[in-house]
Amino acid sequence: MAGGGVGTSLLLMAGIMVAVGLCRRLTRRRLRTHQRLCTFLLEMFSTFQICACTNELCLLGNVEPKPHTALTLTYGFTVLHGLTLTGSTCNPCGTLQPMWGGGISVKMGGLKITAQFMAAVLARVFMHFIWSLEMAEPHFGALSQGCSSPMQTTETQAFCIELLFSVVFQLSVLRVEGVNPKYKVHLIALLITMLVYAGGNLTGAIFNPALAFSLHANCFYDKFFSYSLVYWIAPSLGTILVAFIWDEILPRIS
Repeated sequence: MAGGGVGTSLLLMAGIMVAVGLCRRLTRRRLRTHQRLCTFLLEMFSTFQICACTNELCLLGNVEPKPHTALTLTYGFTVLHGLTLTGSTCNPCGTLQPMWGGGISVKMGGLKITAQFMAAVLARVFMHFIWSLEMAEPHFGALSQGCSSPMQTTETQAFCIELLFSVVFQLSVLRVEGVNPKYKVHLIALLITMLVYAGGNLTGAIFNPALAFSLHANCFYDKFFSYSLVYWIAPSLGTILVAFIWDEILPRIS
């Protein structure tokens, strides 16, 4: 793949991040007194950024040298997302955990999860429109790929991998909660990169239901039960398991 194509993709993702940053700032200024609407829009814009950028990153997975380029981009953009999207979870599983512990109400949690899935759909529609313009080499033929079949193992193994990765991720997020934010964002980015390296060739290592739907909506249409089991239920169960251990078991043995 030509370097110019990669450069165009990087500029596109940078443009998305700048646009989302402006939308988030405007939302905070104009809708500060409308808490629910403000929360909804901030979560939607933030999740849109992650889903749109990850859709584009997936097109760069075969850039040489493999897998170093893809992993470097994964780490770099995860750091940028962490620095620019403070206060947003962008992951239904990240919203379930405080809902279980009583940190946020069920109504507020449902509002955030709705925003996340709406953003996932909007990001997919937007990126398909951008790809249809074929502005860069990675976009050529991107719309004709259909289901990219991220599940390269048995359904049972894929379920276990996504559940395990969700447990590891959510536990790590809780563990580094008190770490200085400028260090925490790098720790989380490193963890995500390691998980992608470990399981990306088997399930995509997504552990985010909204992102999974945005990336692989065609697969959900073709095999809804299998993909909802692996990419929605497994990470959600992992999150609930972590919340139960963290809130109910650890306090009793510590």
